[in-house]
Formats: sequence, C-alpha cells, structure tokens
Amino acid sequence: MTTEELVNKKTYYYDLPEELIAQDPLLKRDESRLLVLNKENGEMEHRTFKNILEYLQPNDCLVINNTRVIPARLLGKKIDTGA
Repeated sequence: MTTEELVNKKTYYYDLPEELIAQDPLLKRDESRLLVLNKENGEMEHRTFKNILEYLQPNDCLVINNTRVIPARLLGKKIDTGA
C-alpha cells in the first residue's frame, strides 16, 4: 500500500452489514473469529482466536485492546455544510 493510500480515508471505507456486527460476546471468548493474513503471498485465512499461538514468534509484540463498547452515539452537525 502506498503512503498516499494510507492517508486517504476512502481506503478504509468498506461495506459492513449490520448482521455481521457482534451484539453480544461469545460465551467461549477463544471461539471469536481471527482473520490471518499471510504477508508472503497475500492469502487470508479465517481461524479462531484460540489458534493465535500458531502465528506468534519469539519477540513478537501482541497489543491487547481491552476497551469496552457502550450503547451510545453522538449526534453532531458540521458548521460549514450543515451535514
């Protein structure tokens, strides 16, 4: 991906059907889906999070996001366009 693509917000727009958005956590959290990208050939593979140790190597850095989603939204209006 080029630097121009990385900074262009349109690069990150995609269709995400609402039925694919998890509404509740799984009872078995390690059964959550894991998308694996092979950087050498570009192939993607759907796995489960319990398989993550198959992909980690010594000295890898695993960043864990423990933020929570709350059922809220902010409504706003652009001053210049009214959007």
